[in-house]
Amino acid sequence: MRRFQFIIPAILGICLMGQTSWAERAYVTDSFRISLRRGPSIENKILKFLPSGLPVEISESQDGWSRVQLSENGRTYMQGWVLSRYLVTRLPWKVQAESLKKENARLKEKLTRIKKKHREADSQHQQLIETVQTLTRENKGLKSSKRSKWLSVGALVLFGGLLIGLVLGGQRKKRKSYIIG
Repeated sequence: MRRFQFIIPAILGICLMGQTSWAERAYVTDSFRISLRRGPSIENKILKFLPSGLPVEISESQDGWSRVQLSENGRTYMQGWVLSRYLVTRLPWKVQAESLKKENARLKEKLTRIKKKHREADSQHQQLIETVQTLTRENKGLKSSKRSKWLSVGALVLFGGLLIGLVLGGQRKKRKSYIIG
């Protein structure tokens, strides 16, 4: 009986360890808001929450805090302090992603226009090939017709010469017969 007391919990433990997790996969986002404060401490009043990706100008830094200015159209409209660790010198991922999405859309549009022009050029190329083939056939036909024409003219000249020779030769024999006889 004591054996079963150890075996049953061990089997039950092994079965429970083999069970798959029911957790859902998630990703941490790059977007968050930071507080713009009147002074360089968390005790100072919050003036505004700044969204991720907002450009700011740093005028000074001290003790992990940075004094920033918010500008619009070249005019400063607000100043305050933010924690320096929340500021990055690189363009935020969200802004970069939006920029890349716009460029991707522009490039897809350009690719569509290029494909359309390529199809049109390919169609024109096919038409030109067909035209060249037609003209080549016509040219061969005309050359053959020209040869036949010259052959016919040559035969007519030969036949005409033969007739003239026979007619003139026959008249010569008749004249000789009148003179002799």
